[in-house]
Amino acid sequence: MSEKIIVSRDLGVLRLLMNRPEKKNALDREMYRALIAALDGAARDETVHAVVFAGAGGNFTAGNDLADFRDFAPGRDIAPGAEIFPALTFVRAAAAFEKPLVAAVTGDAVGVGTTLLFHCDLVYASSEARFTMPFIDLALPPEGGASLLVPLRFGMAKASQYLLLGESFDGAEALRLGLVNALAPSEGVLDLAMDAARRLAAKPRQALFAARRLMRGEPNDILSRIDAEAALFAKALTSPEARERFAAFFASRAR
Repeated sequence: MSEKIIVSRDLGVLRLLMNRPEKKNALDREMYRALIAALDGAARDETVHAVVFAGAGGNFTAGNDLADFRDFAPGRDIAPGAEIFPALTFVRAAAAFEKPLVAAVTGDAVGVGTTLLFHCDLVYASSEARFTMPFIDLALPPEGGASLLVPLRFGMAKASQYLLLGESFDGAEALRLGLVNALAPSEGVLDLAMDAARRLAAKPRQALFAARRLMRGEPNDILSRIDAEAALFAKALTSPEARERFAAFFASRAR
């Protein structure tokens, strides 16, 4: 596994720690590949009963590394399994994962850092956590099934506020909207998430997994929406609008 993704085990729980704190844990291709491999291994490992996502250094993740978006060339394949764009493979893997997923969120949760949470069963966060889905501001459509899942969870008015306007919201609002199960001080969020994951791991396995499948329903609707978003996303990545946004972002960082 990449050192940017630290994998550990605890009583049937696999913890995946995004470990690129100098970049607020922005996910690059190497990290996506490590996360995909970890989820694939966890799916096949009978001793893993739940998975926890967390971020090092005070942030969950700043989302996709924009360098990967900037360097994306027209005509490249983004289909699931495509080496050049493993982000799609990762979000599909999370959406189709059959074991419980738990997240511990502190600091920034940007882009996929927020949309990933809609595929988690339990999410714990700090009050100071900041959730942002800035796709439109980058001249990109939503990803990860967000165009389907955010309106279902939040209602259309709040979905428009946070997807179309791209406004950020904090832990208290995430709790009110039903994205987050409980809040804790930043230093206690991971402990809370790990405790919940251990409790899930101790449940009768077949009953737990069956209940989860029944609650979530047929996954093909979500996977189809993820793929439809991805096709639009690939076209948008090479649009003049998106290129201008990426160039402005990197110019501002170079000052």
